[in-house]
Amino acid sequence: MIRAAIVLLLCTACAVPLRSAFPEQGTAPLAVRLEVGSLWQTRNDVRIPGEGGTRFSKSDLIGEGTFSVQRLTADWDRDEHHSFRAVLAPIEIDGSGTLPQQTDFAGETFASGVRTRGSYKFSSYRLGYRYTFHHSDAWRLRMGGTLFVRDAKVELVQGATRASDSNVGLVPLLNLAAEYSPGPRWGVIAELDGLAAPQGRAIDFSLRGRYDLSHGLSLGVGYRTIEGGADNDDVFNFAWLHVVFVDVAFRF
Repeated sequence: MIRAAIVLLLCTACAVPLRSAFPEQGTAPLAVRLEVGSLWQTRNDVRIPGEGGTRFSKSDLIGEGTFSVQRLTADWDRDEHHSFRAVLAPIEIDGSGTLPQQTDFAGETFASGVRTRGSYKFSSYRLGYRYTFHHSDAWRLRMGGTLFVRDAKVELVQGATRASDSNVGLVPLLNLAAEYSPGPRWGVIAELDGLAAPQGRAIDFSLRGRYDLSHGLSLGVGYRTIEGGADNDDVFNFAWLHVVFVDVAFRF
């Protein structure tokens, strides 16, 4: 991700003086956007296995944050109605603290009051399709679906004792997006990937503002919240994460 950020920022720097070479905002079919932000967590409760494990707070153990995160998004508008999206969104955070009670986790027992290192991974890789059902000078409304590949891992380390639980799964999500343009250079975008079921839920909602520096380059700032988890015999884990970010987008 760091290398991708460097390449994208170099491309951005080169693009600024070439404004006249780019088509009007929204007519170029491909857009690449890099987010860089700070993440904090207000909930991260874990019990593994879901039946028989000890419930503990990962956010209390490693701290609420903040942690550095990045996200890379590519959007391709095939025409005025149909568009496709790919997202790379790694999240890996860690820290250390003490457990308030003896904790049975993933087949190992961890003592209370002893320095314990914990890590939490919730990375996602997404492919999506969206259909534009309304497009005017001020508004663009879309809906579609996302194939969400979840790469998750929870780990505890206490001295020579180490235990972890990892999971890779595929989840279909509903996608909704609304963009409002109050002026020729400004935009406000709300987006949601989400779905809920009896076994759990996944919600990724963002609200961001965009300013077009040129016909092919824009900067933005926004807030994202990620909430959800699973509750079954194998795992109980529900987290609520928050991200404040800035982004740069290059359209060509």
